[in-house]
Amino acid sequence: MIRHLVLFKLNEGVGRDDPRAVAGAKAFAELGDLIDEVEFWECAWNITERPIAYDFAINSAVADADALKRYIEHPAHQEAAGQWREFATWVIADYPF
Repeated sequence: MIRHLVLFKLNEGVGRDDPRAVAGAKAFAELGDLIDEVEFWECAWNITERPIAYDFAINSAVADADALKRYIEHPAHQEAAGQWREFATWVIADYPF
């Protein structure tokens, strides 16, 4: 199994109530059910206000490297990630567990 973690930081001046952020969060909330390769999916807004904290997180799992590649290339993933490119930056960690 491979854990796929993504942490998003909203761009300066963008809040959680920004319509783009609301739509982006909704797109990711639905993504886990749309892609067969996803074996575990959770995402949510961060609940702390520390300056070092990121704003939104995805914690997911897929079976192997091939499944991760298919997930990343899936049109639904590309569409959802494309929304976030307009108003956020992110970091990713993929590791076996």
